[in-house]
Amino acid sequence: MTAPKSTRFAAPITAALASSFCRVILPTTSNLGTVQMREIKQFYIDGQWVAPTGKRTMAVINPAGEEPSGSVALGEQDDVDRAVKAATRAFESFSRTSRKDRLALLQAIIAGYQARMGDLAKAMTLEMGVPKWLAGTGQAGSGLAHFAQAAKVLETFEFEHQHGDHTLRREPIGVCGLITPWNWPINQIACKLAPALATGCTSVWKPSELSPYSAQILMEILHEAEVPAGVVNLVHGDGPGVGAAISAHPGIDMVSFTGSTRAGIEVARAAAPTIKRVSQELGGKSANIILDDLHGDAFAKAVSGGMQSMCINSGQSCNAPSRMLVPAARMDEAATIAAATASAVLVADPGDDGMVMGPVISGNQWNKIQGLIEIGIKEGARVVAGGPGRPEGLNRGYYVRPTVFADVTNDMRIAREEVFGPVLVLIGYDDDTDAVRIANDTPYGLAAYISGGDATRVAKMAAQMRAGQVILNGTGIDMSAPFGGYKQSGNGREWGAFGFEEYLETKAVIGA
Repeated sequence: MTAPKSTRFAAPITAALASSFCRVILPTTSNLGTVQMREIKQFYIDGQWVAPTGKRTMAVINPAGEEPSGSVALGEQDDVDRAVKAATRAFESFSRTSRKDRLALLQAIIAGYQARMGDLAKAMTLEMGVPKWLAGTGQAGSGLAHFAQAAKVLETFEFEHQHGDHTLRREPIGVCGLITPWNWPINQIACKLAPALATGCTSVWKPSELSPYSAQILMEILHEAEVPAGVVNLVHGDGPGVGAAISAHPGIDMVSFTGSTRAGIEVARAAAPTIKRVSQELGGKSANIILDDLHGDAFAKAVSGGMQSMCINSGQSCNAPSRMLVPAARMDEAATIAAATASAVLVADPGDDGMVMGPVISGNQWNKIQGLIEIGIKEGARVVAGGPGRPEGLNRGYYVRPTVFADVTNDMRIAREEVFGPVLVLIGYDDDTDAVRIANDTPYGLAAYISGGDATRVAKMAAQMRAGQVILNGTGIDMSAPFGGYKQSGNGREWGAFGFEEYLETKAVIGA
């Protein structure tokens, strides 16, 4: 199976696609058509759809129109307890299944997933406003790629080998708590759930309450694939009600969390008393260094590609290249290119068929972005495109103007805080040493990007980046490469063979 190339945030859009970003579309009615209200009233525990113990529910808001599209039940401690008990019972047998059995299970999931790719894509367009073109190729496609990658790794993964006079065994860690976000909802559960299943672990999963529709469909796929009862349990809910219960639960052996650094701190605190393993993929403020040996079309492509990447998923990607470092003497040149690129982005209803940028997820997120844009203006950064408010003509929906700030210094809040929206800051540097210093001067370290003509120079700078991934010259994402961060961007790694490690314990058997 060929894995799709786009995930999390795609590599800079090609020049051919860039020409599609030409104006703002002003939808008069939703292109999603008539939407039937969806109600999620059940969780999935011990192989069955069950009613929650409590009565709390929450409206799910369509960010394109700011109206409810349905509702989701919110779980409580008792629901988590039931799920953990089921996962604990199931672990005894599932942890002993053969490689062949687990491969067959993954292949059944992949087949079921392929059959419902369209349903997953539509759900994500409705719940989080992701445009149709990205919902299918990027959002749904990335989840499929992670399951396929896990199956490929499992075929040859070495769970036991002789090391000198002792045998090393890699054994499933136990019951795993999986807490996943709304911005790439299926991608983020697939890169956790696929290795958990492949290594013989059982799971209790809490998806984001903001994006429950796609989670429910994935759980239906797992059920149809005949995942054994108790191996995967789904409990909808919010952070205080379910996330905290999973993090602190003594029956859970490890927690894998993706979300903000602020929330990650709380997960770690809750997990500490039970000394469980905690794997986290958190925030980012990734530097994108454009070197001074690029000129003409090469320089324009690097700058415009970086800005276009900021608009994929409406800028809601942890590894977005949000700090563009350019030669100080070429600040105006870079600002002109980035501004023209931002002003040409199509901002539209996510149901539109074109290459468009949809809304951000929620009113809270929209207000946060607006606040940081206003702060950037007050700090003295120069707005060369976009700015506060919605794009002209869009009076409803959580749409953000693609925004570019020039003449930014790295001590400004817009250079240090994760905006999580289509907002690019341009920072000038004097030489390579200065560029590396600025790039690493951040509490985050999820990703870094470098574009330059001299391969030796680029490689030397890449070696100095304090980041979990360094992407060179617009290369696409490699799904087999480890993904995760330095510093406050998290700990542990996901994707490919490195993703298996988080779900395994190491045992040394000495003697005969």
